[in-house]
Amino acid sequence: MSRTIMGAALLALSASPMAMAAGGGGGGFSGSSAPSYDPAVEYQKGLTAFRAKEYKKATTAFKRTLKVTPKNANAQYLLGLSYARLGNYKRARKPLEKAVKYAPGMIDAHRDLSLVYLKLDMTEKAEKTLAGIKAEKAKCAGSCADAQKINLAISKIEKAMNGGTITVSLPPEWQTASLESGDKLYLEAVGLINEKRYEEALVELDRTARAVGPHPDVLTYIGFAHRKMQRFDVAEDYYQRALAVAPDHLGALEYYGELKVERQDLDGARQHLARIEELCSFGCHEADELRKWIDNAKTS
Repeated sequence: MSRTIMGAALLALSASPMAMAAGGGGGGFSGSSAPSYDPAVEYQKGLTAFRAKEYKKATTAFKRTLKVTPKNANAQYLLGLSYARLGNYKRARKPLEKAVKYAPGMIDAHRDLSLVYLKLDMTEKAEKTLAGIKAEKAKCAGSCADAQKINLAISKIEKAMNGGTITVSLPPEWQTASLESGDKLYLEAVGLINEKRYEEALVELDRTARAVGPHPDVLTYIGFAHRKMQRFDVAEDYYQRALAVAPDHLGALEYYGELKVERQDLDGARQHLARIEELCSFGCHEADELRKWIDNAKTS
């Protein structure tokens, strides 16, 4: 766990009773065990290698990230970009396709996938991807946060289709992403969550994840925000991702248990409570909170 994000988590914990505490790795829950690689650490290695133009090292690091978190769109995108920079457009295709599958709103991935299709002489697929970006432009009507990025993506693809040079490169916001900037964004997201501004918090958490990678604190709060907006399936997916990274993460165990209560799965919630109590020999806030949820559900 990165010290910067952990520091943010501790600050958030002192600022709000809702904020989570993070458990370490080691051991498991429901038969799971700590992963072989820390995906957030490997993600940082990949970013560092990519920026140093060491693309083979970058592919190794991003593949290790994806062994633990295969649905991480950021790592899929960066893996595809790394292969493209090596000139291996055939291998770049699949991770870029996965990136747009797991993050349909990631304009950078759509743009670079279209360019890779052109490199592979898959013009029809490139045109279809471009049409999707243009549909987003029509929906945006120039007023959304990605309006400029959408216009630039369309321009770049159309130039490539008309005989221009086809190049893929790391966008500026990825070039400047760092653990320090991620720490700041994380605290801003926690503040927005405490104010119940969940959609805005998700924007900041997305930016945080771009900087720090698949960190369990960030994944847990993404799940929390979606849960508060009644997107239970999405929330469950992110809680599971957090626990895949850190099986003993107290915040993810508690919030996932609360989600199970909301879904009337009290047996599942009790399993989470038992695991938290096993990890907290002398009791902890997460166990107390989840126990209240279960007790309230039984009396309602």
